[in-house]
Amino acid sequence: MDKVIGTVVAVAIVALVGWLMYRSWKRRTARDESLGSYPLPAEHGAPVIDAEVLYVATTPLGEPLERLAVHGLAFRGSGHVEVLPEGVLLRIAGESLTFIPADRLVGAQLASYAIDRGVEPEGLVALTWIAQERGTVERTEPRVDSYVRARYPGDPARIIQAVNDIAAAPAAPRSEQDITAAPSAPRSEQDIAAAPSAPRSEQDIAAAPVAPRPEQESEASND
Repeated sequence: MDKVIGTVVAVAIVALVGWLMYRSWKRRTARDESLGSYPLPAEHGAPVIDAEVLYVATTPLGEPLERLAVHGLAFRGSGHVEVLPEGVLLRIAGESLTFIPADRLVGAQLASYAIDRGVEPEGLVALTWIAQERGTVERTEPRVDSYVRARYPGDPARIIQAVNDIAAAPAAPRSEQDITAAPSAPRSEQDIAAAPSAPRSEQDIAAAPVAPRPEQESEASND
């Protein structure tokens, strides 16, 4: 009897955890359903590089632990990264093609971890790009990081070099808060000496002590 009760409790706990995970994923999918990549041009050049990779995840820029359910990039899987003259093409097994135009590519760099995937230092390649957001009234430019792990040594450097060679997306604009919070550069003694002094008012001039004249100083020293 005790075994039966224990089995029922274990099954109920597993079912509850599974249901919570399913509900969480459905909410995430609904939240990110407007995000996607771009259509592949009908005519494009041959790949500059074609590297075999393991696709890990796509996250908001600078938030490697927050997964995004971007269409075509929602699930992990093996695939290929192709860098074309027109942009980057991601072919992930079981997913639709993901194309990122060069003018939507911010760049690529090494990374050490992403959601549910920790590797050796700088074992991942992060592709930073501007996702397409459909169905929104206000035009936004959500910047995301897509993480891949190259299967062969030397490929990370080749991927990063090829992506950065064609990346043409504008830099992220700085907010007013960032500009206000930015510390001002310290002024050197030379800058302080060269800075023009503020004009003195008549009141300041009248209140300032008068420096002694040379004759007065000599008479005072003889006394």
